[in-house]
Amino acid sequence: MATLPKKSHYTARSLTRWIGSPSSLVTHTLIFLGFFVSVRLGLINYDEMLLVLTTIVSLEAIYLSIFIQMTINQTTKELEEVGEDIEEIQEDIGEIQEDVDELQEDVEDIVEDDESEKREETEEKATLDEIQRDLRKLLADVERLKNGHTQ
Repeated sequence: MATLPKKSHYTARSLTRWIGSPSSLVTHTLIFLGFFVSVRLGLINYDEMLLVLTTIVSLEAIYLSIFIQMTINQTTKELEEVGEDIEEIQEDIGEIQEDVDELQEDVEDIVEDDESEKREETEEKATLDEIQRDLRKLLADVERLKNGHTQ
C-alpha cells in the first residue's frame, strides 16, 4: 500500500475537521438555500438544479469519505507507532528492573560480606586478646620463676 506525503494527511485532516465544524454547516446551508432561491428566481430550472446539486453532493460525499478514511488510516498508523513505543518502554522498564534487582542482590552480598568481615575481625580481636592475656600470664610466670630461682 502506497503511503501519501504528510501534506496529503494534513490536508485530509484539515478538510475532515472543517467539514465537522459549525462554519461548514453554515456554508452548506447557504449553498443549498442559494440553489433553491435561484430556482425560485427563475435563474435555473428545477430539474437542472437537482441534477447539479445531486452531482455536487455525491462528489462531496465520495471525497469526504476518502478524506475520512485517510484520516483514520493515519491515526491508526500513529496509534500503532505509539503502541510500539509503549512496548519498547515496557521492555526497557523490565530491563531496568532486572538491573535494579541485580544491584539489590549485590548490595545485600556486600552487606553480608561486611557483616561477615566484622564478625571475623571481632573473633580475631578476641583471639588476639586471649593470646595477649596468655602471653602476659606466661611472662608473669617466667618472671616469677626467674625471681624464685635467683633468690
